[in-house]
Amino acid sequence: MPPGGGQADPYRVWLSEVMLQQTTVAAVRAYFERFTALWPTVQDLAAADDAQVMAEWAGLGYYARARNLLACARAAAAMGGFPTTRDGLRALPGIGSYTSAAIAAIAHDAPETVVDGNVERVVARLFAVETPLPAAKPDLVALAETLTPATRPGDYAQAMMDLGATICTPRNPACGICPLIHDCDARAAGIAASLPRKVPKTPKPDRTGIAWVARHGGGVVFEERPAKGLLGGTLAFPSARWDGRDLPPPGNAEWRGIGQVRHVFSHFNLSMQVVVGDLDTAPDRGHLVPVDRIDRDALPGLMRKVWDMARAEIVA
Repeated sequence: MPPGGGQADPYRVWLSEVMLQQTTVAAVRAYFERFTALWPTVQDLAAADDAQVMAEWAGLGYYARARNLLACARAAAAMGGFPTTRDGLRALPGIGSYTSAAIAAIAHDAPETVVDGNVERVVARLFAVETPLPAAKPDLVALAETLTPATRPGDYAQAMMDLGATICTPRNPACGICPLIHDCDARAAGIAASLPRKVPKTPKPDRTGIAWVARHGGGVVFEERPAKGLLGGTLAFPSARWDGRDLPPPGNAEWRGIGQVRHVFSHFNLSMQVVVGDLDTAPDRGHLVPVDRIDRDALPGLMRKVWDMARAEIVA
């Protein structure tokens, strides 16, 4: 929001909040600038080609967010723009409690309470809430609501998020320069660095899979991933087993393994075997992309790793 509580663009607020989910500001900045240059308004994004949007999103991960991004943009554009109320915003695809509150407060200066992970941490320490997350979330939201001001709530929301991101950090909080130092119960009790408490995470399971990098007539076989599910709607090498699909290779070839790539998803660790080969005939599935037109940056992270391993074998 501009200084002094001026009006912010709800489209840019929404886009930044969606991009920042489970991602850092440093990682998002270039993507945000590119998106807003290509599609300056929600109407522009709503009219964009799905494949181009997915390609520009590549690298941010969590591709369900990109699909929801398009669905939301099209719904908002059909309404003539984003609603101004939290309830109206929540009715749009992919917008939940946090994002609706953030847009309403930051773009429309509505007195809504915005609670992300940074704010949870500030509030847990300020009130010395020792109940572990996620069980503590309702209490933290209720406590945060007691702090939300009626005047300039958008500025306040951003200040609280910045406080958590830059001063009240997960490790080694800079309590000495915190503006809330004299009001912080956890600081007074000497337990600030240990809050918020969290239930230990369950170790991620391991999965294995196979990716076929198949060449035929100067091209390499790619296919579009199913719209729903892992890497949904993205361009990828034919693969199997890791995603619940036990598919055959894309044709007949003398396949040779060249190694494995490892990739971490939100809920499992993947070890993907990479095999390469020259097809005897046209591929059984997918389509051919000329080698010199393969855009590495347009591939999702897992498939970039596969291409990085296979490229020397294919281009040679």
